[in-house]
Amino acid sequence: MTGLMAERYVGDDALLYPAEDAQQILQIAIARETESGELSRSQLLEIAADLGIASETLLAAEQEWQVRKFELADQKLFDQQRRQRFQHGLSQFVIFGGFSLGLNFLIGGWLIWPIYLIFGPWALKLAWDAWRIYQHNDYTYSQEFERWRRKKQVKRAVNRFFSWLSGL
Repeated sequence: MTGLMAERYVGDDALLYPAEDAQQILQIAIARETESGELSRSQLLEIAADLGIASETLLAAEQEWQVRKFELADQKLFDQQRRQRFQHGLSQFVIFGGFSLGLNFLIGGWLIWPIYLIFGPWALKLAWDAWRIYQHNDYTYSQEFERWRRKKQVKRAVNRFFSWLSGL
C-alpha cells in the first residue's frame, strides 16, 4: 500500500510509478494478454524490446531468475528437512517419555528424579529447536542455510569424484 502512495505527477498526464508497482501492473497485464498464462522465449524478447530493455539485460535477468529459482527450491528443501528432523526428535521424546512414565508408574514412582534429569535437558533442547525452526531470525537462518548448502555441495562433489573413480 505504501508503494501506491509514492506515485508522483511530473507533468501533464505523466505519472511516475515505483518500480515494484510498475512490475506488478505489467505482470497483471501480461497474464491477461496471454491466454495460457505462459510466454515463449521469443514473446519475452519481443516484450522486452517493446519496453526498451536490451537483450543482454534480459539474459542477465533470466540467469538471475534461474539462480533465485534454485535457491528458493533449496530453501524449501532445507526448511522441510529441519521440520522433519524436529518432528522425529519430538516423536522420540514422546515415545521414550511415555514409556518411562508408564514404567515409573508400574514400579511405584521411585524413578521420578532420574526421569527429570534425563528428560528435562532433552525437553529444553526440543524447545530450543522448535524456537529456532519456527521463530527463526534471518541472520542465524541464513548461517544455518549456508552451512547446510555447503555440506550438500561437498557431498555432491565427493559423489562425483567417487563415480569418476569407479568409471576409470
